[in-house]
Amino acid sequence: MAKAKLYGTGRRKKSIARVYLVPGTGNITVNKRSIDDYFGLETLKVIVRQPLVATENVDKFDVLVNVHGGGYTGQAGAVRHGIARALLQADPEYRPILKKAGYLTRDPRMKERKKYGLKAARRAPQFSKR
Repeated sequence: MAKAKLYGTGRRKKSIARVYLVPGTGNITVNKRSIDDYFGLETLKVIVRQPLVATENVDKFDVLVNVHGGGYTGQAGAVRHGIARALLQADPEYRPILKKAGYLTRDPRMKERKKYGLKAARRAPQFSKR
């Protein structure tokens, strides 16, 4: 079914995740810590596991992740994206399932840049008549 190590790069906002799938029992390790230690919120853990649940591979692979940049939510989204890409290398037949669920799509939403003459991206200085 799979080679020794499957790789996928996931990105979201400022976060970049390098994801390796190794045949195993379902352990997820993020930055050399368990997923329970790294992501405090249960919703973030669910987000990370979504591609594995959709393809019914929860206990077939160990997931090794190096992730940096951004906050916890962005990192969780990046890990999900990376896992989905790595699963495609395991079996190309997963593509319709992952595509339909939206796990292969790179979320394009980024922070908007600050413009000159403004205090933030769109926030203008306070107006005073006098």
